[in-house]
Amino acid sequence: MPYQISADTGGTFIDVVINDERGRKTIGKALTTHDRVSRGLSQAIAAAASEIGTDLSGVLSNANLFIYGTTRATNAIVTRNVAKTALLATEGFTDILVLKEGGKLDGHDFSHNYPDPYIPRRRTFGVPERISSEAEVTTPLDEAAVRTILQRLGDEGYEAIAVSLLWSIVNPEHERRIGLLIEDELPGIPYTLSHQLAPIIREYRRTSATAIDASLKPLMQGHFRELRDDLANLGYQGQLLVSTSMGGVMGIDEVIESPIHTAKSGPAMAPIAGVNYSLSEGLGGDMVVCDTGGTTFDVGVSRDGQLVYSRDTWLGGIWEGDLLGISSVDIRSIGAGGGSIAWVDDGGLLHVGPQSAGSEPGPACYGRGGVDATVSDAATVLGYFNPDNFLGGRMQLDRTSAEKAVDRLAAQLGIGRYETAWGILSLASDSMVKAVHEVTTAQGLNPAESTIVAGGGAAGINIMQIASELGARNIVLPRLASALSATGMHFADIVKEEAKAFITSTNRFDTHSVNRTLEELDRRLNEFLERAGLRGRLSSIDYFAEARYQGQVWDVDAPLPFARFTSGDEDVARFVEEFHQAHERIFAIRDAGSAVEVINWKARLTVEIPSTRDHAALVHEATSTPGQRSCYFGGTEPIPTAIYRPEHFDIGTTIQGPAIIEEPTTTLVVFPGMSAQISPSRNYILHTDGAH
Repeated sequence: MPYQISADTGGTFIDVVINDERGRKTIGKALTTHDRVSRGLSQAIAAAASEIGTDLSGVLSNANLFIYGTTRATNAIVTRNVAKTALLATEGFTDILVLKEGGKLDGHDFSHNYPDPYIPRRRTFGVPERISSEAEVTTPLDEAAVRTILQRLGDEGYEAIAVSLLWSIVNPEHERRIGLLIEDELPGIPYTLSHQLAPIIREYRRTSATAIDASLKPLMQGHFRELRDDLANLGYQGQLLVSTSMGGVMGIDEVIESPIHTAKSGPAMAPIAGVNYSLSEGLGGDMVVCDTGGTTFDVGVSRDGQLVYSRDTWLGGIWEGDLLGISSVDIRSIGAGGGSIAWVDDGGLLHVGPQSAGSEPGPACYGRGGVDATVSDAATVLGYFNPDNFLGGRMQLDRTSAEKAVDRLAAQLGIGRYETAWGILSLASDSMVKAVHEVTTAQGLNPAESTIVAGGGAAGINIMQIASELGARNIVLPRLASALSATGMHFADIVKEEAKAFITSTNRFDTHSVNRTLEELDRRLNEFLERAGLRGRLSSIDYFAEARYQGQVWDVDAPLPFARFTSGDEDVARFVEEFHQAHERIFAIRDAGSAVEVINWKARLTVEIPSTRDHAALVHEATSTPGQRSCYFGGTEPIPTAIYRPEHFDIGTTIQGPAIIEEPTTTLVVFPGMSAQISPSRNYILHTDGAH
């Protein structure tokens, strides 16, 4: 029986989903092993394999597709655990990364300094050269100066090089030549050329993407090659794909060449799963996914069943962090996962995150040496987690250590153990609600009118609190919620995007040049199809323009309703209307009298991966009868709470709170006054009013 395997490697857990030929999906989980990912990955696959009556070797030797996602690139960017990287920029323009986009979220907040650039200024080198915006060489490239710089980089032990020159997007001659000089002077040192990676207007965004990509190459190229070798040694001989920030997958050779595409690779899969579950339950295509892992809380959306993309993907805070600069699924992340650490500041106020206990040592309740109280410790103290049935009984929780960790905070706050644990959970929920409002407001979505889909191993702890605060009426917690990103990989297709800068305005629209630009994008995508051996597969190309009203600073993505402009003013008018609608949806205003200016053009290729895409439910053998234990939900004391497992329910069953539902890899808390119902797909439909 052929299997398809997906794996999502987070900061705390590795999630694996094995999909068989009938669409039945089985979850396996293991703690992330940061020294060599294949160790934890093998444990997670083996755990899932045991559920379907086989072992690690039996699954890998019979699998034909393996899709891998990881947060390693994102974590490396945020922590600066990247290669020693040099930036080569046009002489006189070496402060690009220092200035960023020139602002911060709160201009009156002087409590912290403006952040350092991604590549330190001392590692930025000016190259004597200049190309004009009209593609003319106004200052020839000084090759002798470049060689001198490269020799210095070699002497000082640089591990990667980013090259981003002014107007290389209209004439890449100088960047290409520098690439050849790098290969000549420093053979084997990885480098990234901006015109190849992000050929877009906006100097900072292009340079930021180039710097991040180059800095990731030594780390991520080694990681992916090691993974490929380890899987082969374990007996896997099938196709290996990697999930990307575009909400699709690429071949491993493609991401080795441009590892920036793996930033957000795991979280970007959650919206794909979320919209599939929302549509399958008949709840519509406007969806908000809330993916709560061990380290972060990730929020993504879909509109009318389509994912939302953005070039404004900041890691580390808007304007003050680092901008990916490439198109990616619009995902916002905050440090509020199950492993987020609770702490008390000098003023005696309780905080949660952004620091995380990770998997080494992990929360105190894991019994691996952690001493700081986390959200998971709070859930253990409140009685939500069963220490004897965590991860389906494969992991024993240490309640005593969790209580000691929470008690230390309680002593600082001067309140009781339960009140402290309840406060930790409530603060985490408040942060998550704010994150949802931010991403939905930015896309013109009302969370109260959208479907909330919960995912991640820690999702069930407080999703009903979050949904209640948002006023949401449609809430789904899938049976596979604990591995939502890994599940999304089974719904993903191969996605490749190409972009090209060309400025034109609708009051002087250059039809010939626009069509020539679109033809070039088509050519690049067709070359990719040939290179990747995908010719003949079912595929489609969608076209977009990054546009704005004349005089505006920020642009929005407007879809093109056709592949070429062939009908003169009529086609331009259709495109303008698409832009008006996109602008009105996001900003609640349209300016019908203003010309529309386009700065970048994009083409997005989607190649379908054959797979089984139904929602076959997991089946578990009955091992117990419903039970009861005391849990705390605010108030004065813990109260008796019904404890259920999946085998206790038939389709259509309604569970009234207070109740705890112990799935093998997640725990759903049904708070007092709320309820959960089993759908025909055996997902949980949640109701915060409890009236169902």
